[in-house]
Amino acid sequence: MRPAPPSDLSGTLRLALVVPLQGPAGVFGPSCESAARLAVEELNAAGGVLGREVRLVTVDGGAPPARVAAEVGALVSLGGVDGVVGWHTSAVRQALLPRVAGRVPYVYTAQYEGGERTPGVFLTGETDVAQLRPAMRLLAEAAGVRRWCTVGNDYVWPRVTARTARAYARECGGRVRDEVFVPLGADGFGPVLRRIERCEADAVLMLLVGADAARFNRAFAGYGLHQRCLRLSTHMDENILLATGADGTDGLWAAAGFFGTLATAESLDFGARHAARFGVHAPVVGSLGESCFEGVRLLAALAERARSLDVRAMCAVGDAVSYEGPRGVVRLRGNHLAQRLYLARADAFDFHVVAQL
Repeated sequence: MRPAPPSDLSGTLRLALVVPLQGPAGVFGPSCESAARLAVEELNAAGGVLGREVRLVTVDGGAPPARVAAEVGALVSLGGVDGVVGWHTSAVRQALLPRVAGRVPYVYTAQYEGGERTPGVFLTGETDVAQLRPAMRLLAEAAGVRRWCTVGNDYVWPRVTARTARAYARECGGRVRDEVFVPLGADGFGPVLRRIERCEADAVLMLLVGADAARFNRAFAGYGLHQRCLRLSTHMDENILLATGADGTDGLWAAAGFFGTLATAESLDFGARHAARFGVHAPVVGSLGESCFEGVRLLAALAERARSLDVRAMCAVGDAVSYEGPRGVVRLRGNHLAQRLYLARADAFDFHVVAQL
């Protein structure tokens, strides 16, 4: 496939920001946009990237994957964008790859199932082996969790992660006793809750996206399962807690590389800058939204190190790229961002970070 033509004769560097504006993940779409905008504004204030002003072209990553891929592919083919960055599902990522990989740099920011090695694709998100495995081990050691039930949406990330979770559960002296998958946009969870009850799970591995996770949390607590069964999510942020309501968060744990309440100098400074720019009533920026800040910063760091937006040049310098951001000092290893990871317990509408993984 041919490289993309130059995008803009005026020297503007345009990035397709692919984030969810509808569907279950739309609940945190606004925080993805504001975090990416903050990154771009800060880069431009410092002189841009390669001396070029950076601008975002927002694409709705919550649309059907084929539609998202067609829109982004057209932008790339017409020279409308120089790169692609953003949070979207693995189903969208897989649809995008044939359209953009090798043509423009593509930074995928979502926590995902792992294993992506396509040249020119760089990943800032957490992976199962680095995040889920130690989180399951800590819950087994601290809370005696042995019997797991996986509940996820029915697409590639939950399906692949469910398979790896079986092995992680065995490593922790337990097992996954049941797995249930529901369509994106699922609402009625009665049959799912009854299966969790029948398998006598100590903990549920939640692989649900956005509003689906919030609805499940409310149903879970309403059924009374929160009194004897924990929940662990690797895809949970403060916006989903707000959508859940305080009554639905008891016994809910999350693993991520960033939380809005993370008390590090870097995260506190990021929160202050975001509030100063967008106001204290702007959507909360948790791990999912903040990942888009990381995505923009990583693409900029790659371009500056390579002195080019050429995909091959970026791949050649990847292992030498690092920068300091809200997650602290991070560095590329291969095409994945190495970062600190944390386990946190939900406390109504916030997270209390209890351990570094």
